[in-house]
Amino acid sequence: MRFDLTDLRLFLAVVDAGSITHGAADVGLSLPAASERLRDMEANGGVQLLERGRRGISPTAAGEALAHHARLIQRQLAQIHGELGEHASGLRATIRLVANTASITEFLPQRLGDWMARHPRIDIELKERQSMEIARAVSAGLAEIGILSDAVDTSGLVLRPFAIDRLVVVLPRDHALATEKRIAFADILHEHFIGLAGGALQDHIDAQAARLGTRLKIRVRLRTFEAICAMAACGIGLGIVPVSAARRCSRSMGIAALRLTDSWATRKLSVCTRSLEDLPPQARDLFEHLAATKP
Repeated sequence: MRFDLTDLRLFLAVVDAGSITHGAADVGLSLPAASERLRDMEANGGVQLLERGRRGISPTAAGEALAHHARLIQRQLAQIHGELGEHASGLRATIRLVANTASITEFLPQRLGDWMARHPRIDIELKERQSMEIARAVSAGLAEIGILSDAVDTSGLVLRPFAIDRLVVVLPRDHALATEKRIAFADILHEHFIGLAGGALQDHIDAQAARLGTRLKIRVRLRTFEAICAMAACGIGLGIVPVSAARRCSRSMGIAALRLTDSWATRKLSVCTRSLEDLPPQARDLFEHLAATKP
């Protein structure tokens, strides 16, 4: 069997995402190129590596074995990069960081700003993912650092506290529910909503509605929390946003905010990595900075 590093990175990305389309995007390949590489891997090895089903892609027993060895190779490469990085401080470096929606929009810009200003030769490759996908990506070596919620399995990862993320419902101040202080998600599912135009947070909210056997009645999808709050103030529908965004917008918009009582709406965010010892020096410094910075 002859697999190159791109093959192994692609295979891990596909296994992690459960999808050839998403896995190909994560490693910067087109879908046809990725599919051809995967077919060649199976043909050259004479063994089926992936099972293709209605729910996506899953590894066979042989695929699990390959994924195990591919992860070992990723770890060895990370060690090589870390050691060489100490001798190449004059060159540019890139740190791969994956985080959920609230982290990216509400916490990271300020926290990353001062660190990146002190490290002008380091770039950040930032991707938005759901917490479960973040744990898998960091475990598989597809990212050095992740920021995720405590609602997922983080076995084998090094964790440090990052922030508390609370979700609230925003609505006009003259809405019938505006006098309430808190409310359960199930009690507002009959209402119309304003959603995010994609992203890990909206996927998380949609999943909670699906668990209750329904789908949100979305009137419009917008790209920012500020836009959601502005539309909520006009009575277009209810929005679900981080409490920090609601407080910020309430100063200039006619909105009220109700705390969601559901456990999934209050999340402890952690910064995570697979191994501090395996992190390149620059990535280790960023990890410690994010873990030490208070909300």
